[in-house]
Amino acid sequence: MFSKSTEIALRAVIFIAQNSSKEKKISISKISSGINSPLPFTAKILQKLTTDNKIVSSSTGPNGGFFLTEKAKGLPIHVVLEAMESEKILDKCLLGLNQCSEENPCPMHNEYKQIKQKLKVLFKSKTIRDLINDMNNPSPK
Repeated sequence: MFSKSTEIALRAVIFIAQNSSKEKKISISKISSGINSPLPFTAKILQKLTTDNKIVSSSTGPNGGFFLTEKAKGLPIHVVLEAMESEKILDKCLLGLNQCSEENPCPMHNEYKQIKQKLKVLFKSKTIRDLINDMNNPSPK
């Protein structure tokens, strides 16, 4: 559904949130290795995620690295999608048709419209902390 960059961004944010704190920062090489992503690609993505320290924070020096603040852990997943410029994917036609609209719907439009709304609500309500908690405490099947 999302681009490879957005998938890596989501995995990086979760990995950093699980493995770091303001006192215990994590290096880019550990992040890259931990999410199985090439270092240069990971660096490029982290550059977007650290803009204004809105999602991922970083510091330089011997004890430097990346971390998420408690405030950032409370951010909805939608914020990561926005940073990666992927939130608009939910507004596009499922079949990729340019002329698809309410007035000129594609064969999937009406059914997918309901799913898109649910996805938007999910990404705006589910936080980074929720994902970490769910991954650390999976519910029984």
